Amino acid sequence: MKFAKISQKLALWAGSPKTFMGALILIGLWGLSGPIFDYNDTWQLIINTSTTIITFLMVFLIQNTQNRDTDILHLKIDELLRVNKEARNAMLGLELLDLKQLEALRKHYRAMGENEVFELEGLVSNRKQKPKWDEC
Repeated sequence: MKFAKISQKLALWAGSPKTFMGALILIGLWGLSGPIFDYNDTWQLIINTSTTIITFLMVFLIQNTQNRDTDILHLKIDELLRVNKEARNAMLGLELLDLKQLEALRKHYRAMGENEVFELEGLVSNRKQKPKWDEC
């Protein structure tokens, strides 16, 4: 629970424009300090090690926030399916299906929408003509 709260705060902080500008300034200062240290191995090692550690930690932070966002999205969609009388309640358990079953379901829904063509304004017309997916 504490990790989730900390990662949310860190993700907000890491994604802010101030943090980005701070990172740019640090990289600029590092670059400007090159002549002072004669561009030696230690000078290069500092930026390599720093960026590697930050990248390694950010992978876990991003994955945690992505998992949380995905869970929230699924719960919202599940609630919409639950309250919609025309929706199939079987859709609430799709995460239990294997890849073959998901692909069969995907093909089923593609076939349902095969004869639907979207107008540029976003309106649906029920023309019986198949869309040409390879054209813009």
